[in-house]
Amino acid sequence: MKILIINGPNLNLLGKREPEIYGNTSFQDFYLELQVEFPQIELQYYQSNVEGQLIDKLHEVGFEWDGIVLNAGAYTHTSLALADAIAGITTPVIEVHISNVFAREKIRHHSFIAPHCIGSISGLGLQSYKLALRYWLDCVH
Repeated sequence: MKILIINGPNLNLLGKREPEIYGNTSFQDFYLELQVEFPQIELQYYQSNVEGQLIDKLHEVGFEWDGIVLNAGAYTHTSLALADAIAGITTPVIEVHISNVFAREKIRHHSFIAPHCIGSISGLGLQSYKLALRYWLDCVH
């Protein structure tokens, strides 16, 4: 089973950026933990701050991989292009957010990508990623 985790803008700053919201763990450290915890998944990770690069990556893997875990960051609330990219691929996508977007600014309450994802997980910290991976193991595979 091949799953790609895609993180959008500013998520390269995890562990440094607003630790009261996002915690103190870098995503690189967390990714190593995921690889140990989910050895039965061929896991890869991609991060970009550039909307077009995220779309290119979705197009690249979106017809061959088993699943995508996507934290689109702020693009979640602004990007029709990212929503269209998800709608245009066949690989299922789970939307994740580290923070509870509904407890934050009102603009973050709307997701353009959610209607094109098979599910959304929000507000459970980095555990959101583990829950998405667990879905593929327990419910799909």
